Amino acid sequence: MYAHAYQQYRQTQVETAGPGQLILMLYNGGIRFCKQAQGALEKGQLEVAHRALVRAQQIVDELMAALDLEAGEVAHNLMRLYEYMNQRLLEANLKKDQETLGEVKAMFTELRDAWQAMLKSGQAASPRRVVL
Repeated sequence: MYAHAYQQYRQTQVETAGPGQLILMLYNGGIRFCKQAQGALEKGQLEVAHRALVRAQQIVDELMAALDLEAGEVAHNLMRLYEYMNQRLLEANLKKDQETLGEVKAMFTELRDAWQAMLKSGQAASPRRVVL
């Protein structure tokens, strides 16, 4: 019962969030799934780790799809970074490697923190105008 209510709450959050908040939610989701994968690997729960890593890759795919490459060099640099992150997540999943996973989690965290700072300063009010 509570799980269903939580899912409805999360769905409402996504449906009512602005574009800038959606990107922030994606970064937070990437961090969350990396942490889940790390915890699962520590416990030897390989299938749980695999599912969390696949979810993190799906988030990177969403971030890539949201990019407006006509926005300029920053967008192209983000695309290369996202491609690298996806590759590292794939490697982490194949090798069940904590170090590689930690690298990607740190990237998600750095991107999230920078995006959050832009949102607070008002610079990312219209993400399509800035980068996405």
